[in-house]
Amino acid sequence: MSLESLKKYQYILASQSPRRKQLLKLLGLNFKVFHPQIEENHKGEKPLTYAKKLAEEKAEAANRKFKNKIIIAADTIVVIDNHILEKPISENDAKRMLKTLSGRTHIVYTAICVINQLNGKKITDYEKTFVTFRKLNPAEIDEYIKTGSCMDKAGAYGIQDDLGAVFVSKVNGCYYNVVGLPLQKLYLILNSVTK
Repeated sequence: MSLESLKKYQYILASQSPRRKQLLKLLGLNFKVFHPQIEENHKGEKPLTYAKKLAEEKAEAANRKFKNKIIIAADTIVVIDNHILEKPISENDAKRMLKTLSGRTHIVYTAICVINQLNGKKITDYEKTFVTFRKLNPAEIDEYIKTGSCMDKAGAYGIQDDLGAVFVSKVNGCYYNVVGLPLQKLYLILNSVTK
């Protein structure tokens, strides 16, 4: 199936992320945004299992509200030393995260769950990207935190932000995954659920 043939469907993006909305617009799909209210609490689970469960819970919340749509939900997490760095809860938490990432490689997982309400198909999959930060100095970290940009992002940084971008020295894998929605993986999933 081509991207053009996917445009005939109506989609629901079950996400509060403005970045996912921007990325989905790149595909030219007809979609509406739904803000799922779910409890993000799967502590003690393995990182990838955690991300998949959150993506599925978001998709199922939208699945209960809509009919005859294709539901797209995702959850992005940053993992270092097998420890999940979620969105920071304070500026001190953001500082701790950025210090932890400084000069090291971490993993970004985005789990995607797509439900096609027209045929009942459901697929949950994920993308994995390795990101390396250069060594950050304390002034850079403080400057970035003052922008406030880090507070709504897993791992306390956005690769697409002006300051966040200059922290990254290497990306091994899908750039869009790090932003929050791996478009190639999503395209392949959409093709599978619409067959």
